[in-house]
Amino acid sequence: MKNLYFILFFLFTHAAWSQGLPGLGAGTIGTNKPVLHGKNWMAITGKPLAATAGAQIFQQGGNAVDAACAMISATSTMWDVLSWGGETQALIYNPNTKKVIAINALGYAPTGATVEFYKSQGMDYPPQFGPLAATTPGTPGGIMTMLAEYGTMSLEQILKPAMDLANGYPIEAQTANAIEAQKARIKEWPYSKKVFLTHLGEKREAPEAGEIFVQEDLYQTLSKLVEAEKSALAAGKSRKEAIQAAYDRFYKGDIAKEIVRGTREQGGLFTEADLANWKVKIEEPLQVNYRGIDVYKLQEWTQGPALLQSLNILENFDLKSMGYNSANYIHTVYQAMNLAFSDRDFYYGDPAFVKSPMKGLLSKDYAKERAKLIGPINDPKIMAGDPYPFQGETNPHSALLKKKQTTLAALDPKEMEAQVDEKFLTEFQSGTTSVQTADAQGWVVSVTPSGGWIPAVIAGNTGVGLSQRMQSFVLDENLSPFNLPEPGKRPRVTLTPSLAMKDGKPILAFSVQGGDSQDQNLLQFFLNVTEFDMNVQEAAEAANFNSYQMQSSFGDHEIKPGGITLRQDTPDWIRRDLLKRGYVMDFWTKTSGPITAIWVDWKHGTLWGGASNYGDDYGIAW
Repeated sequence: MKNLYFILFFLFTHAAWSQGLPGLGAGTIGTNKPVLHGKNWMAITGKPLAATAGAQIFQQGGNAVDAACAMISATSTMWDVLSWGGETQALIYNPNTKKVIAINALGYAPTGATVEFYKSQGMDYPPQFGPLAATTPGTPGGIMTMLAEYGTMSLEQILKPAMDLANGYPIEAQTANAIEAQKARIKEWPYSKKVFLTHLGEKREAPEAGEIFVQEDLYQTLSKLVEAEKSALAAGKSRKEAIQAAYDRFYKGDIAKEIVRGTREQGGLFTEADLANWKVKIEEPLQVNYRGIDVYKLQEWTQGPALLQSLNILENFDLKSMGYNSANYIHTVYQAMNLAFSDRDFYYGDPAFVKSPMKGLLSKDYAKERAKLIGPINDPKIMAGDPYPFQGETNPHSALLKKKQTTLAALDPKEMEAQVDEKFLTEFQSGTTSVQTADAQGWVVSVTPSGGWIPAVIAGNTGVGLSQRMQSFVLDENLSPFNLPEPGKRPRVTLTPSLAMKDGKPILAFSVQGGDSQDQNLLQFFLNVTEFDMNVQEAAEAANFNSYQMQSSFGDHEIKPGGITLRQDTPDWIRRDLLKRGYVMDFWTKTSGPITAIWVDWKHGTLWGGASNYGDDYGIAW
């Protein structure tokens, strides 16, 4: 009788979970991590210690913006996938104005960084590593601007966890081993060698896992920011003015001078004017409505609008009736992503320099025309469309598109390489981290900070590792006339936080690391929640698929038409179906990417958190 009870209990709870019912088993059956619940606040990010930093700030009375700033600061100090010289981009829901705000804290190309310069160095693309890969630092300015405009605490308070880490923290095996693996390149840069190779001359020159890793130069740099703030407060300045004083010291004062000196010493192009003239931009996000839900992304200096374009295309199909990850569903979503990303590759870039046709690209009518291109088999020759007529204009780049179309038409599909190797995958899915925070006051924050990952050039004696984001520019207008490097121009990046609203209220904050795969994984996560009734943890762990039929934003900028990664448990009949449709498949144990997300439960007045089982992603709530 007892066995019968357990069988019936399992069948009932499994049915409830599989139907997405919010009762027994939700977030526990079928997931490796439980869904996270909180009433007052939630902090989720890619690093456990950084989630703890956010929790500390919340416990001291900070809001979700304060906590997000502390978490970005902490992750930037831990080096795994970003550092202080990288870039920060965020979406913030402000409950006071009931609006979503976009933060653009991406550095720009320095003086002398032109197409002609890089070609004169014998390069087909700007380099992946080194001082010539560096855009100006954006993360410090992003943190300080977010804090000053939307936070409540002092810079000293939110920097304390990061300063504690800089003063010495037990380094993780992943980071320590990455340093060891990259030590030959690190030795090319004297300030990086000084910081990273703590056992120089020994067999293992990097720190060991669990060793206390101290960054004295970075600690001193952060201390200078706090000193600037304290001095301004002592002089009677307001909280906001005091944070601005710290901002100015970083970008115009002694810290800036040392960054420029140290970068130029190592072959970089930075000038003091490059840092002084750079500014954080507070922008209007882009937005589309998908079946009653408003989805927000950053502007076209990121790849974020590709997710919006994909949703517009997919709105023309009954995805739910296809069934989750059926062959028809995979094929339809794959093709929609390819159509959107082909537009990304050609049209996206810094709108301050060349205005992309975003009105046309995000037009529902344009999406309907693009959806008509989805046939029964994969099309390896999908290319950018012409959105200009959908905003009442003529395409100024029609000659380039026609040239590209002629080139593609001449290619034999059988000769278009789709096999992926480890080097390609590493570059295509280059990591970053993500930060999600929310609080009971209604603030919701989604951030995808990045840049300055190992191996990074450290700028002089500042401890600040420089970004490698210049590599996301192209040098050939045939690839994109919108994304060519110029001094002061921001490259089109893969970094892409997300917010969703329904009935005027925020319901979902979500982002992921993983280079060009980011908006692919985020699209599928969003569809998992909205079309298939998964909670955030189920959706974060669910089996996704990845396309490589778009130009990589890294390395050699390769493209692999028809290449698709599926999870290993994909059934044989789906594999056979996709093979007939022209796909070249490979299989991984996990395919969702390290997604982090917060769902706002307005019915119960609570927060639900999801952190994927992919890596170190971790959340804390109360």
